[in-house]
Amino acid sequence: MQLAPRIAHIAGTDGDGWGIYYRTREMIRAGERVLNLTIGEHDVKTDAAILTAMHGAAMAGHTGYTFGAGLPELRAAIAKRVQARTGVATRAENVVVTPGGQSALFSTHMALLDRGDTGLYCAPFYPTYPGTIRATGAEAVAVPTRSSRAFQPEAAAIMAAATPTARTLLINSPNNPTGVIYSRETLEGIAEAAQAADLWLISDEVYDTQVWEGQHLSPRALPGMAERTVVIGSMSKSHAMTGSRLGWVVAPEAVVEAITLLSTVTTYGVPAFIQHAALHALAQGEGFEAGIADPFRRRREIAARALAGSQAIRAIPSAGAMYVMLDIRATGLSGNAFAERLLEEERIAVMPGESFGAPAAGHCRVAMTIPDDDFAEAMARLAAFADRLLP
Repeated sequence: MQLAPRIAHIAGTDGDGWGIYYRTREMIRAGERVLNLTIGEHDVKTDAAILTAMHGAAMAGHTGYTFGAGLPELRAAIAKRVQARTGVATRAENVVVTPGGQSALFSTHMALLDRGDTGLYCAPFYPTYPGTIRATGAEAVAVPTRSSRAFQPEAAAIMAAATPTARTLLINSPNNPTGVIYSRETLEGIAEAAQAADLWLISDEVYDTQVWEGQHLSPRALPGMAERTVVIGSMSKSHAMTGSRLGWVVAPEAVVEAITLLSTVTTYGVPAFIQHAALHALAQGEGFEAGIADPFRRRREIAARALAGSQAIRAIPSAGAMYVMLDIRATGLSGNAFAERLLEEERIAVMPGESFGAPAAGHCRVAMTIPDDDFAEAMARLAAFADRLLP
């Protein structure tokens, strides 16, 4: 007896890159103090009022099966929010609710890719991206970006990767792991490449409320792109609801219908009491969302001050999301070696850049997800550690 080959195909050959995180978790369980900067998880929990709304919905009887694309009122609220934030006309019929952003990514790729196709994604990348593409039976191909260009994707690199079997391109802005926001020029180049190669553009915008500099632009707003763009959204980052697993896809109606059909044979939809809690959360408005994002804005400044005098670290300008990417190549170490030594010698945990693909080799990702005082301590000690490593 053997497993289906598709499982090995999902895993690929590169591993998951999360060894540092797993070791950190075990050290903390053993009672050690480790300043954990590995994981994009808020250090505040879901707001009590949202949980009260969830409890009230469950007690009111919203505990049965849910079918279809989601509660009509929630789909309408998401459509209204997306239209207000992007300026693109959006109807409830353009929205399907999913069990989190990862499910939205999986369902979208399942709807758009098949065996023999190729799905493109930009590197550095969130670690689930290639496996999500491979889960469809398709091949996953990375489009490299360059640290010297702040990891902004280039149209020429997309076109070079867009073989005749390419069907989709997955992008993420504001970006995990780099903290970069794609500029209008970058997005216009991406849009031109997607149109020239006849690609669906899948835009992961789960960090759209975490913008520190510049402006987040959804590529769906660019001319000719609404009909070929699928947007991934989530309550996880904007409302600190990571465990509630509430995400969505915004897409042309044919894509929404396909994902809705897929949900019937996979999830049966998101529990209604969670959807009602999401509806309550969205009603709190932009001020609430800004409050969820504010700690990361503060910590970005803390990181900048701590690294200002370092001769060993070059920070990639972080314009959004809850991360800072550090170029540590001046130390002579790889990202893996730097992260290993930092954990062993300083009990500070960061993700090695190699976890996010070859373009991030020699870098480390810092998640700004511990309290301010601890974060300031971690960044000061990290900078001093790096400077001691200089040849």
